[in-house]
Amino acid sequence: MKKVHLIQADITAFAVHAIVNSANKSLLGGGGLDYVIHKKAGPLMKEECVRLNQEKGGCPTGQAEVTTAGNLPAKYLIHAVGPRWLDGEHNEPQLLCDAYSNALFKANEIHALTVSFPCISTGVYGFPPQKAAEIAIGTILSMLPQYDHVAEVFFICREDENYLIYKNILSNIDDPNIQILIS
Repeated sequence: MKKVHLIQADITAFAVHAIVNSANKSLLGGGGLDYVIHKKAGPLMKEECVRLNQEKGGCPTGQAEVTTAGNLPAKYLIHAVGPRWLDGEHNEPQLLCDAYSNALFKANEIHALTVSFPCISTGVYGFPPQKAAEIAIGTILSMLPQYDHVAEVFFICREDENYLIYKNILSNIDDPNIQILIS
């Protein structure tokens, strides 16, 4: 049975096979969580991001790329590029859904048994937290059963607001194929 966990913690200190980074298109670091991850992961991860930027021009919104996790407690970093919230009329919900689904796809592709997700796009990108949580949870719960390798997903919320939103949504889900654990 697949497991989905909700934890309030620092995603950069949580040991899993793959950590999802809420990245920007350049993959070269930005603000918020992306800044923290780049700072803590170190030079090897940064070199891989520079290479991806040079070879592919970064990563389009809604897509994801994989690098080493460097000094973080994971083997891989999956850099998922979420959308900036403009007004909800510029395909932002679909692009956020794509960011989560492509990150989960990449996690399965690299055979990550455990993967942690942050609240993509809710920080400096301004996506409304309630809507973002609904998209994140809906996307992961609908796609997780399809994948052979990913056994556990951790939604890691640092801020109280996001944690409470996720907790409220997850508390009302009853899926016989997925065990939901709230810490």
